[in-house]
Amino acid sequence: MNIVEEQYKWVRQTREVLFDYCESLDPKDYVKQVAVFGFGSVRNIHVHVADCYRFWLLGFAEGQTVEESPVHAYRTVADVRVLFAEADQVVENFIGRYGDVMHEVITGHVGQDSDETSLPALWLATHTMTHEFHHKGQIVSLTRHLGYAPPDTDLVIS
Repeated sequence: MNIVEEQYKWVRQTREVLFDYCESLDPKDYVKQVAVFGFGSVRNIHVHVADCYRFWLLGFAEGQTVEESPVHAYRTVADVRVLFAEADQVVENFIGRYGDVMHEVITGHVGQDSDETSLPALWLATHTMTHEFHHKGQIVSLTRHLGYAPPDTDLVIS
């Protein structure tokens, strides 16, 4: 197993801790809009994170057209788990293609109207994983504001 694959395994294990915790929330709080938080709700943050994997690893790296997921189509943690299963497949395919050549530079577009940008595959993998952890912290903070006591969500190794 290469290092990036191992790191992503840890990210997924940690995500499961967060998903298990989110399943303990009142379902209304999972989708509750809290204006002071970017993306507004735990569900919206989760959808944004899954989309990030798709945008960078399919859109940028593969040049595929990737549409933003409709957040309202995902009402429950179970729904979002399905979205992340799709994101996991995207990551696995990316690692399968670039796992042994993570320093290979990929040229793509950050947005539809942007100039071409060149980034190493390792940067893309690192960015998407650290992006998830950044937003994991927002989710934990948001749920604290809603009156919950979240578990420790530091990187899990099992």
